[in-house]
Amino acid sequence: MSTPFRSVAVLGIGIMGAAVARNLQRRGFAVRAWNRTPQRAQALQEEGVQVFEQAVDAVRGAEVIITLAKDGPAVLAAMEQAGPALEPGMLWLQMATVGVQACDELHGFAQARGLVFYDAPVLGTRQPAEQGQLLVLGAGPEKYRAQLQSLFDAIAKRVTWVSEVPGGGSRLKLALNSWVLALTHGAAECLALARGLGVDPALVVELVTGGPLDSGYFQAKTAAMLNDDYRPSFTLANALKDAQLMVAAAQQAGVKVDLAEAGIQRFQRALDKGHGDKDMAASYLG
Repeated sequence: MSTPFRSVAVLGIGIMGAAVARNLQRRGFAVRAWNRTPQRAQALQEEGVQVFEQAVDAVRGAEVIITLAKDGPAVLAAMEQAGPALEPGMLWLQMATVGVQACDELHGFAQARGLVFYDAPVLGTRQPAEQGQLLVLGAGPEKYRAQLQSLFDAIAKRVTWVSEVPGGGSRLKLALNSWVLALTHGAAECLALARGLGVDPALVVELVTGGPLDSGYFQAKTAAMLNDDYRPSFTLANALKDAQLMVAAAQQAGVKVDLAEAGIQRFQRALDKGHGDKDMAASYLG
């Protein structure tokens, strides 16, 4: 087997990017980090991560580039800034949720510069990211997968390879997101309805707990709602962005996603009330 890759540039140091960079560093990778807002990446320096003010410097000399910026335009902007340091043959793991159209555009950018592109969005929020327990939905060439495995082992509990053609991972991520957001809004509306009808919402959770409708996700999100604790595991603003990507892809595919469309309205109301930086459980406030 060929030598595993050890030098990694991480572009985008938000909740997910910071966790990925830390876990890679702890597992012995040489990590080079960049964020559009440099202050958000500074804490990583204390853990041995090299932090750069310019994306081009973070990428220079790296074997693998990981992008975890907010959306497709942000990812593209980061890679354009890194342009002078991009070399043919570099591996690019695009791990942000960018949707179908943006994934195709980013793949085109990679092809034009001779980069080896992997469409590899991740499923998970703050806690699994910090614990190195993300799910990676991979689509890309078979050739380098074995060399990438030690990298994936540092950040994920499982890698599911969808296809050798980039785009498959992003499509699967949107389908999975439809379930995540349905659960989030379902819990929010259930508790909000109980409250509106004059019933203690905690009774709903009590009756669901331990039964066939229970789940760890239900418990986590309802606990946030009942305790008014919206420290972000995944922000409402990002959840709204993902929902919009899902609806756009569904429309292109001719699929009706009525729940997702209604969910966008709920997220938008909460965003308009100033809850965008809170956890997506703030759907309860929408």
